[in-house]
Amino acid sequence: MDVFVALFTLYLLSSAVTAADDFSVALNRRREQPTAGLCANVIQRFGFPCSEHTAPTKDGYILGLQRVASASGKSFGPPVLLIHGLFMAGDAWFMDSPNQSLGFILANRGFDVWVGNVRGTRWSHGHVSIPEKDKKFWDWSWQELALYDLGEMIHYVYSITNSKLFVVGHSQGTIMSLAAFTQPDIVKMVEAAALLCPISYLEHITAPFVLRLVKMHLDEAILDMGIHELNLKSNWGTRIMDMMCDGQLDCDDLLASITGKNCCFNSSRIASYLEFEPHPTSSKNLHHLFQMIRKGTFSLYDYGIWKNLMQYNQLKPPVFDLSSIPNSLPIWMGYGGNDALADVADVQHTLKELKSKPNVLYLENYGHLDFLVSTKSKEDVYDSMVSFFISLGETFSSY
Repeated sequence: MDVFVALFTLYLLSSAVTAADDFSVALNRRREQPTAGLCANVIQRFGFPCSEHTAPTKDGYILGLQRVASASGKSFGPPVLLIHGLFMAGDAWFMDSPNQSLGFILANRGFDVWVGNVRGTRWSHGHVSIPEKDKKFWDWSWQELALYDLGEMIHYVYSITNSKLFVVGHSQGTIMSLAAFTQPDIVKMVEAAALLCPISYLEHITAPFVLRLVKMHLDEAILDMGIHELNLKSNWGTRIMDMMCDGQLDCDDLLASITGKNCCFNSSRIASYLEFEPHPTSSKNLHHLFQMIRKGTFSLYDYGIWKNLMQYNQLKPPVFDLSSIPNSLPIWMGYGGNDALADVADVQHTLKELKSKPNVLYLENYGHLDFLVSTKSKEDVYDSMVSFFISLGETFSSY
């Protein structure tokens, strides 16, 4: 049963389940898999021009990207790449109305919006030779998502637009971004970054339920059971979630024990949010995240002493050195006092290690999900982010 609780909890890390009735309705919708892409399923429904793109990674994964323009038909402005969080994909930026969703807001403000989808998610397109049922397909963590997926997406957008780009990440998307920005060949293509719930350290995470799972080493148990793909939209995942939240648990309390108390979440939108969420990830990715919590480090995947020697030529995995991120890279960060995942102490740790002085927005009453789906996110968060981008006047003056 503890393993079932763990898997259900992973689902809640990225989902907004607050009531058993809403959850039951959403379950029926989640069993149906989308046949078209993100453009047709989500973005074009609201009248926004959207085109599908693919980008291959160095290790053979075929990533899906979408390019979104203003509904009014304005010409493209400076490019911005949106990078989603754990168990999410590009639809995370379009879950509410055009007046509330960041992807639509940026497009209507004249940005050339590019939507990234990492390997394994439904809006990406598998691997050139490895089938998704093969355990080798899932042999990756956020390390590969940062260095291969995000690196390739940035290069693809840069090559198409012939312009340095803005990068926006949420949660795991910020882990990927900060790791990628330590690489000179990647960061040279980035104009500026905006990080929502920024994470590079997880040592002071306060989410009690997550801490319990970490202490129980359930990430290792999942791998030992031979589970390499965490797909909570599968039939077994659906049954587990149905069992766990069908009047047996207070899902609102459980969600708060994982993400922190979200001040401004719109519970009436739950069924809509669950139409495409959650997306798959790998068990290895979860294990890497739990390593960060246990060790308090921001480093590559820890294989253990002997395999580390073979993989890295040293006993411990190399760290991602935040001080190597160029001082010239403008960074904006938004974080919340109620966020139990991107804890204030860990955000402060990140800020101390950066050479630059990021522009910071601190919202005391915001939890982890509020930065994506708060009913007031435009006024509270996105207006500040857009103003930051616009303040980089030289970039806008060339469009």
